[in-house]
Amino acid sequence: MAQDPNLQDYLIAPDPGNARLTRAVQGIDHTGAQTEIRVVEERPLTIFLNAQEIVTAMTIGDYPAYLALGFLRNQGMLLSGEEITGVDYDEELETVVVRTARATDYEDKMRRKTRTSGCAVGTVFGDMMEGLEGVNLPATSVRTSWLYAISAKINRTPSLYLQAGAIHGTVLCKGDKPLVYMEDVGRHNAVDKIAGWMTSEGVTAEDKILYTTGRLTSEMVIKTAMMGIPVLASRSGFTAWGVEIAQQVGLTLIGRMKGKRFVCLAGEDRLIRDADPDAVADEPRKSGRKGAA
Repeated sequence: MAQDPNLQDYLIAPDPGNARLTRAVQGIDHTGAQTEIRVVEERPLTIFLNAQEIVTAMTIGDYPAYLALGFLRNQGMLLSGEEITGVDYDEELETVVVRTARATDYEDKMRRKTRTSGCAVGTVFGDMMEGLEGVNLPATSVRTSWLYAISAKINRTPSLYLQAGAIHGTVLCKGDKPLVYMEDVGRHNAVDKIAGWMTSEGVTAEDKILYTTGRLTSEMVIKTAMMGIPVLASRSGFTAWGVEIAQQVGLTLIGRMKGKRFVCLAGEDRLIRDADPDAVADEPRKSGRKGAA
């Protein structure tokens, strides 16, 4: 797998060969014949912040520390520049404990939690717009040649989706190169893993692009903005509130990105059209990846 040219540039790539992430299941196909397919595993992961239990998320079980860090960061429970004194994962108890130098108590905030659109544990605590007032993303230019290059490369990358389906992907990119590709049963979990990796590694956001296979909903836009990433792109479509928030915070929002086609509904003035769409191959009708819900 390391020799696969589609994995060049990735710092973290999907691992569809990891037997822990899928399970072989017997079934009957449309002809009545017995068949065996791989299906994605789901495991509970309980996240603690210091001594307080925050949430139990259903996840495929890879990168639990990144998921915990990213979830807490995207919910505003970890502050920018927070001193993290420890991240401990207990595989047997399926628990991650994130410890900080600052004493924390989010009991009131948790009582105001709101379930949002999406799959798996799509929740945000308190007011969804909390913390966005001061967000003003950099007006980072985006070359259309980058969009075409990362889309083509991501869609050819070996992944759990291509092996088993029923999963979402999120990819952190810089220019025309995808860097970190995370998958999970919920697109929110995949984004949180990216946020956790960035938090753990101290990675800057102002020159990055976030690609997701899921819909461009309000929460996806909010999470991207709170991470400081100025560009969000997807194969899938938009919600009106997602577009409105993107326009408010200065996020470049690109959807329905398949082959040579895409639609930009926010930040169009930041696009540098340096690629001729007619020179870009369209996707075959039987493309391996479809826009995810």
